[in-house]
Amino acid sequence: MKIENGKRVRIQVILKVVDGDVIEKSGLEYIQGGGTMLPGLEKALEGLEVGAEKKGVLPAKEAFGVEEDLPTSLLSRDKFPADAKIEAGQTFTAGGPDGQDVNFKIITVGKGDKPTEVRFLHPLTGKDIEYEAKVISVTDPIPPPMPGEAIGLEAEESDD
Repeated sequence: MKIENGKRVRIQVILKVVDGDVIEKSGLEYIQGGGTMLPGLEKALEGLEVGAEKKGVLPAKEAFGVEEDLPTSLLSRDKFPADAKIEAGQTFTAGGPDGQDVNFKIITVGKGDKPTEVRFLHPLTGKDIEYEAKVISVTDPIPPPMPGEAIGLEAEESDD
């Protein structure tokens, strides 16, 4: 069975920043075309069968994206340190709701009571990613029915 949209895919994968650190080395399972895998990796694996191995480089745009594609948000002045001089292009790090740091960049500075436009940054945004993948399994996303279900038999309830 080949990897195609809608199939459940299990792979062994190593992801590494080009000329940098390994960021993932594990077994992953996902639904092809489901939007949970890096777009470029899904595209690279399309059509492969069990046992196939593939290596390559995902350009930043097809991996974690480029800065210009990331969403923006508006923040009021009171969300910044009182003594901070805010200028377009500056980056800030703040504590996120889950305790992890959140990085964002100033896009436009709000004047007066107007909010400041910021873009939240993923730490791997703009980085090309090397990958090595081996296809472990490709199956339909819903398991087939159990033998009794396939012929219409239902489990009997016990009177225990």
